[in-house]
Amino acid sequence: MKIAMLARNPRLYSHKRLVEAAELRGHSMDILNTLRCTVNIASHRPTVAYNGETLSGYDAVIPRIGASITPYGLAVLRQFEMGGVWPLNESVAIGRSRDKLRSMQILAKHGLGLPLTAFAHDPKQSAEVIKAVGGAPVVIKLLEGTQGIGVVLAETEKSAISVIEAFRGANVNILVQEFIKEAGGADIRCLVVGGKVVASMKRQGAEGDFRSNLHRGGTAALIKITPEERSTAVRAAKHMGLNVCGVDLLRSNHGPVIMEVNSSPGLEGIEAATGKDIAGQIIEFIEANAKAGKTKTKGKG
Repeated sequence: MKIAMLARNPRLYSHKRLVEAAELRGHSMDILNTLRCTVNIASHRPTVAYNGETLSGYDAVIPRIGASITPYGLAVLRQFEMGGVWPLNESVAIGRSRDKLRSMQILAKHGLGLPLTAFAHDPKQSAEVIKAVGGAPVVIKLLEGTQGIGVVLAETEKSAISVIEAFRGANVNILVQEFIKEAGGADIRCLVVGGKVVASMKRQGAEGDFRSNLHRGGTAALIKITPEERSTAVRAAKHMGLNVCGVDLLRSNHGPVIMEVNSSPGLEGIEAATGKDIAGQIIEFIEANAKAGKTKTKGKG
């Protein structure tokens, strides 16, 4: 098979591992810098050019689109889809997952466990929003934040109101969520591939930090998840429409709650913690499922 990967940094562990796993199985993979791709929106002939040359012959595309370039990256991915190239994750599903508010609304609609969450436009409604999630302490998140950036724990109502007003004063969209104290600064990352949890790890935040992101000094360890946690992760992936994703859960007093569904999960931490060949399992899933034109986006735009 000939596989394209949309990624800006070929040196990242996850990207190198996917190339290595593909080549080990006899496939070729080209890493294409997403921002160097050009879409040619000609009638009946949707094409993608790279450094001025039209791309062709790909059987599958792996989107590893950075959050900061989501709109452009999705436009490029849609162009591949419209040309009949099979995507590991479809553009529509990635778009859902990148919109924190929309993803929470979808998960809530299907009855999945979530922390109490509220959203409002007017900073004058700050007290109302804080009350809706059970009162302080609360977690305030930028809708566009990633890797723990733009996530604030406000321990009192007064401080929460100040943070909300500051963010809204800067015209930044936020979510307000209940603080799951019993999680103890830890979460569970479940890696889902093809409707199955193939690996899980516990991420513990750095000392004094309620955020568990490995990029912020957290640590990772192997963990055995419960049947309910496994089911929650699988259902989250299904309802978001993602073939491959990381589902982040907290253990709360009322069962597992979903914090985020990540459409481009990193592989380094979870492969190190579990000793599993996740990259290989992703390539195997592509082998079993990639077929020309097998995408909901083909012909729809």
